[in-house]
Amino acid sequence: MPLFRSSSPQREAPPPQTESHSRGLFGHRSNSPETTTNGTHNANGNGSTKSGGLFGRRRSSSSDSDRSVKLDKDPSIKAARKKVTEAEAAEAAADRALNDARAAVRGAKDQVKRLEQEALDEARRAKAKQAEAKSIKKSTGRLGRHG
Repeated sequence: MPLFRSSSPQREAPPPQTESHSRGLFGHRSNSPETTTNGTHNANGNGSTKSGGLFGRRRSSSSDSDRSVKLDKDPSIKAARKKVTEAEAAEAAADRALNDARAAVRGAKDQVKRLEQEALDEARRAKAKQAEAKSIKKSTGRLGRHG
């Protein structure tokens, strides 16, 4: 039992088309040359033809300007433009954050290098101080003979 009843009689399927090239929404490519109405072949250099679809057709400039005026007011177009603008701003903020993070890493590495150098300098001074103390201790060995 069908879900929707139709009071009109059933139609027959249309007869299949022969040798016509489809022009769907996106068009298509064919490997055989397409014959135009004046009998010439329409093919590009590699033997394939391209028939335009929705995106392959030329439009007049006056029609385009009328559509762009109407589309600028379309809420979905406005929302899409806003999302793109927000995404660009977010990307710019992410780039700034990445640059800031890289600068922070460079700063931290520089600080660690300075600290290591300072520790090496202190170790050299401590070693020199130790050597000087040892030298002084040797000179004290003769002291105290009278006592």
